[in-house]
Amino acid sequence: MDTPPPSFTHAASRTAGGAIGAAERRARVDLAAAYRLVAERGWDDLIYTHISLAVPDEPGRFLINPFGLTFDEVTASNLVKIGLDGAIVGDSPYEVNVTGFAIHAAVHAARPDARCVMHLHNEAVIAVSMLDCGLLPLSQHALRFYGDLARHRYEGLALDRDEQHRMVAALGSRRAMLLHNHGSLVAGRTVAEAFVLMDMLDKACRMQLAAQATGAPLVVVPPEVCEKTFRQLTADPEPEGEAEWPALLRRLDRLHPDYKD
Repeated sequence: MDTPPPSFTHAASRTAGGAIGAAERRARVDLAAAYRLVAERGWDDLIYTHISLAVPDEPGRFLINPFGLTFDEVTASNLVKIGLDGAIVGDSPYEVNVTGFAIHAAVHAARPDARCVMHLHNEAVIAVSMLDCGLLPLSQHALRFYGDLARHRYEGLALDRDEQHRMVAALGSRRAMLLHNHGSLVAGRTVAEAFVLMDMLDKACRMQLAAQATGAPLVVVPPEVCEKTFRQLTADPEPEGEAEWPALLRRLDRLHPDYKD
C-alpha cells in the first residue's frame, strides 16, 4: 500500500481548502476526537470503517476520515469534506473511501437528525450480531436500546442501492443498529451522542458475551421493567452525551492533544 500523505501540522482553523468558520472548526475538533477515542478503545479496524458528520450550515456536505490513515492519525485539519455522492469538496491531498461512505450517505439522506453516523467493526458487537437472539435485556446498558436497536441481515458489502434502502427502512427512527455478521451503526444528533451510545452498546454486548460464556442460566429483565427503564434512560429530549463529552475531551487534551491540529 502506498504511504499516505503526512498529517497536517497547522491549526484546525485552516485546511487545504483555506480558512473555515467557527462552527465547522468546532465540528472538526469533535469528529477528530471521536476517531481518537474509538482508536483508544480498540474499536478501529486498520484503515476501515468511518464516522461521518454533517458540516454545519452546509446542507449535503459531510466530514469524514482520509482513506489510508489509521484512526489515531486523524486530526481536525486532515478530515475531508465531501458531498452525498462522496465527491471531495475543495482541495485535499487525501482520498476518501467512497464505497465505505455509501452506508453513511444513505442514513444521512434519510435521517436529517442523524448528523453523526458511526459505523464500526467492533468485535463485541459483531459477536452479538452473529447470535440469532441479538442483544438481550440483561444489563442496564442493554436496556437503553430496548426497542431502539434495529437489525439488518447480512447481504454482502452493502454497496447495492436496494439493500441500502432496506437498511434505512430497518433503522427507521432508531438510534442504533446491529448489522448482522458485519458490525454496528449509530445515528447521533451530535458527535457526543453517537460516541456515548456506541460506548454503551459495546459495553452491553461485552457484558452479554461474558454472561453467556459462563453457561449459567441468564437473568432476563421482564418486558415491563425494560420499557420503564428505557423511558427513564431517554426521558431527557436533549442529545445524549453532553455531560460526558467535556470529560472525554479533557482526557484527549492530556494524552493526545494533537487531535486538534
